[in-house]
Amino acid sequence: MPALPDLPLNEAQAIAVLAALAQEHRLRIFRALVAAQPEGLHPRQLAEALAIAPATLSFHLKELVQSELIRPERQGRGIVYTAQPERVGAIVEYLMRDCCGGVSEASRLSRSSPFWAWLSAESCPTFTGVSATPTRAMNVLFVCTGNSARSPMAEALLNHLGAGRFRAFSAGSEPRGFIAPEALQVLRESGVPFEGLRSKGWLEFVGAGAPELDLVFTVCDGAAGEVCPVWPGAPIAAHWGVEDPAGGTGSPDQRLERFRETGRLLRQRIESLLALPIAQVDRMALGQQLQGIGGGAKSLDEVRASAGHRSVVKPRS
Repeated sequence: MPALPDLPLNEAQAIAVLAALAQEHRLRIFRALVAAQPEGLHPRQLAEALAIAPATLSFHLKELVQSELIRPERQGRGIVYTAQPERVGAIVEYLMRDCCGGVSEASRLSRSSPFWAWLSAESCPTFTGVSATPTRAMNVLFVCTGNSARSPMAEALLNHLGAGRFRAFSAGSEPRGFIAPEALQVLRESGVPFEGLRSKGWLEFVGAGAPELDLVFTVCDGAAGEVCPVWPGAPIAAHWGVEDPAGGTGSPDQRLERFRETGRLLRQRIESLLALPIAQVDRMALGQQLQGIGGGAKSLDEVRASAGHRSVVKPRS
């Protein structure tokens, strides 16, 4: 048998690299950085695109750096992380070294191979993106704390406006068990069906039988700050904060008007989502665009101030 060349990894190093990737957040971070080759990403960009809390992200970045899967580089006042995909190539070489009677040069992955040229090219496909040619409607989950107003309204609006393209759900971390009657009235006024709409917990969307999610939106700041479950499908997440229409004071008519303004804002954002060319946008860019949609008005006072845009929840005649 011909002698094998020295490999870049020994057994302990191979185990360390595999262990570093054997965790959901670290795997997603690494794949996102591979997709961003060769420029790399700032931690803030990773946190926003992958919906990982900064403290959690910092821990996982440290683990990936120690395994030499990614490399930090200071740029100005910040740090940019870049993937070191050749480390994965070394793992493949290590696993394949006894292949084919010891003659595995044809299957070796090296920095000079077409694989690496393809991987590092500007046209490198995004490994963590939404399918460019979806074979089903995209599953979207709206998350809030109580799941009684904002998130179920968003669920009903997207199912109505995006029928055939999107399949919307909503859930709460602490569901109240009912839908606010004002929310139902606003949907009824705007001609949006809401049959079957109910308040439910987010654990319904975890585990066996749960739909594979493509997008997850938090619509209240409370839910955005909580540690969410591990959603099936590793969806893209974004925060679309909206002020709670049930949280203010005033007369019943004033309360109802706050719900109408909430409906206007949610519909405006959903129409922006529907206008995105999702099939042509990679995951990282899509995550940033979705986050950008939620970066506009959040309070009901801001919605009133921006009343120059066309009304998006119209009472039926």
